[in-house]
Amino acid sequence: MASGLFSLLDDVAALMDDVAAMSKIATKKTAGILGDDLAVNAEKAMGFVSDREIPVIWAITKGSFLNKLIILPIVFILNALYPPAIIVILVIGGLYLAYEGAEKILEFVIPHPKEKEKEQITDVTPEQEVAFEKTRVNAAIRTDFILSLEIVIIAMGTVTEAPFINQLFVVTVVAIIATIGVYGIVAFMVRMDDAGYKLIKKGTNKSKFLVFFGTILVKSLPIIIRMLAVLGTLALLLVAGGIFTHQIDIFHHMLPSLPATLKEFIIGLGVAFVVLIFVLAFQKIKKLVTS
Repeated sequence: MASGLFSLLDDVAALMDDVAAMSKIATKKTAGILGDDLAVNAEKAMGFVSDREIPVIWAITKGSFLNKLIILPIVFILNALYPPAIIVILVIGGLYLAYEGAEKILEFVIPHPKEKEKEQITDVTPEQEVAFEKTRVNAAIRTDFILSLEIVIIAMGTVTEAPFINQLFVVTVVAIIATIGVYGIVAFMVRMDDAGYKLIKKGTNKSKFLVFFGTILVKSLPIIIRMLAVLGTLALLLVAGGIFTHQIDIFHHMLPSLPATLKEFIIGLGVAFVVLIFVLAFQKIKKLVTS
């Protein structure tokens, strides 16, 4: 009996060792998309009043966990029954990310009415603020779904030869690390100014270093917000371009002399504006028909 128990413990220990080693490899493989995920979601989590920042991030984090809870069984089932379906889902998600990126560029050039509403957020009712917040959270969760899907698929790609139980543990571990890591950093970023003010207050007449460090945190936040607006858009186009380049053969063989990142950006940008033109044309036609 005792020997059987020790044998079981040895098997569990060996499994955990394998999972730890494979999780490390899978995490490295997904590092690029995690960086993009961070840029996109940090940009989406900014712009709320101070006392709503953490609740908003928590709402998006819960949505991200739910996304992965939905994605994991679907990906495993499709991978077992019909793997090409995963590619189709990825490409559709890439089109959505590309459209989001193109729309952001268009809104920068020609401000969208919604952006003007956001700028006048102080003039709206509490109900409108709640509706605006809910819209932003839902948009962030939709974008997270596509990014989470790619993270899960990349992680799975690193353990395709492993037994099913190892695959399940590794992909789940990577998904959890991705969510906690990304949104933990986002939470820190959006509270940088509050942390800075507290350090300045604590260090006044006591520690010049605390005042100096707190001042850096406070002054860095506006710069980071402006950077994230750009990086988030670039990340959307890069992720979309990466999906098209790796999953669609015609794009894979395009621009072979260019560096991979530049190639993915150009393809993502090109497809993004094609999708944007189709969406705008559809909206125009729909408006003419319904008017």
